[in-house]
Amino acid sequence: MILDLFFPNRCIHCNRIIDSDALVCNICFEHIHFTHFEYPEENNLKEKCKLLFPVENAYALMQFEKENLSRKIIHELKYKSREKTGKILADWVTERLDFKKGKPDLLVSVPLHPKKKKERGYNQLHLFTKTLSDFYKIPQDHDLIKRNHYSKAQALKDKKNRLETINTFSLTKEISGKHILLIDDVFTTGNTLSTIAWEILNSRNNKVSVLVMAMDE
Repeated sequence: MILDLFFPNRCIHCNRIIDSDALVCNICFEHIHFTHFEYPEENNLKEKCKLLFPVENAYALMQFEKENLSRKIIHELKYKSREKTGKILADWVTERLDFKKGKPDLLVSVPLHPKKKKERGYNQLHLFTKTLSDFYKIPQDHDLIKRNHYSKAQALKDKKNRLETINTFSLTKEISGKHILLIDDVFTTGNTLSTIAWEILNSRNNKVSVLVMAMDE
């Protein structure tokens, strides 16, 4: 396309010209710290979740270390209007995650408050979740969980304020007997996912697993 000639897509890390549907060049891709977790097995994320709520399985695609490439990727997705990054990340997940054991019944992403969604223009998790839903043939529901309060971005909060999530989320309908995979971008304190998980687990016979794009050490 003409725009590609005058405004070529560039690697977000080294600025090399890359394919229009890519995010990083092949060289920089090798510097992404993937976790190499096995979904049904024990791992660091699962251990962290266990301290907060009963969890079936947990998977993180990348490590979210200070100044590393995964942090820049998530920043592009959330704050640089690069919604298609969600599909790229989902494609990386599908290359690594096998649901032969413990396949969930439903994919549910962490919701944005309507005001925040309007400000950003999209929920950074929706394209990511849709791509996974299409690939694994698992239904998704973006409306099961409602965020009740508007708040500033997690990255702008101090640790104390990140823990203040009482009554932040609620279920919009009753659900029972389902294994739900909760999807978020970054696992930090785990408080957001914990709050949502308990809303789901308080309903009858539900189970919860977790999938995040990256986890903070």
